[in-house]
Amino acid sequence: MINPLQVVGATIIGVSQATGRILIFGGGAIGNGVVGPFYWRQLGRQLIEMGYQSLPVVGLTAIFTGMVLALQSYTGFARFQAESAIPTIVVLSVVRELGPVLAGLMVAGRVGAAMAAELGTMRVTEQIDALATLSTDPMRYLVFPRLVAGLIALPLLVVVANVIGVMGGYLVSVYKLGFGPIEYLNRTFEYLEIMDVVSGLVKAAVFGFIIALMGCYHGYNSEGGAQGVGTATTRAVVSASILILTANYFVTEAFFSR
Repeated sequence: MINPLQVVGATIIGVSQATGRILIFGGGAIGNGVVGPFYWRQLGRQLIEMGYQSLPVVGLTAIFTGMVLALQSYTGFARFQAESAIPTIVVLSVVRELGPVLAGLMVAGRVGAAMAAELGTMRVTEQIDALATLSTDPMRYLVFPRLVAGLIALPLLVVVANVIGVMGGYLVSVYKLGFGPIEYLNRTFEYLEIMDVVSGLVKAAVFGFIIALMGCYHGYNSEGGAQGVGTATTRAVVSASILILTANYFVTEAFFSR
């Protein structure tokens, strides 16, 4: 029994140490960033990278998700003569869950990897050390603007994803399943509440912060040349994806638990 217990203990210790290092890294970046100076140009660059340039992949994901959700809902609800609930199911599913989660996973794969690769390359080529030599705090210049951009960009992307996802469900329902346009829109907004939208946007902000934090942490601490940068990129995407799914449960529990 000693070896299995050793494995379990080592795993728990390793996870605890990694969690502590990430929390210290994020806290240090926020603490250094809020005191200024603030690099607005860096923030603008990251907002374009995370937000505007991620619109195509998020939009495509959202519209086909809405379309498939409408088709699958119709297939299931037709067995119980409950087809009229499809608009409500589509909008609540997209706004509460699928919009934030799928947008977060897409951005994690696209932007989280790019952040880790960029900072990892700067680390192994000693550009980060050069910034410190020039009296520029790397945490304030490189990390903090990315964290702020994550908090801002992903909720904006999720708003767009929600609209496009609901539109995808509308197109399939009206032009394929025979719903009336006015009837479908009325049913869509009949049971949608402000809290549904707010919960999705809060999730998006949390996910955006997680993506930026994981990308920056693994890239900033990469080592070992090109192979180390590749490893950091993989770890950034995997850890961000896992944390997004984990955080999704806890945020949902906080908003909708009874």
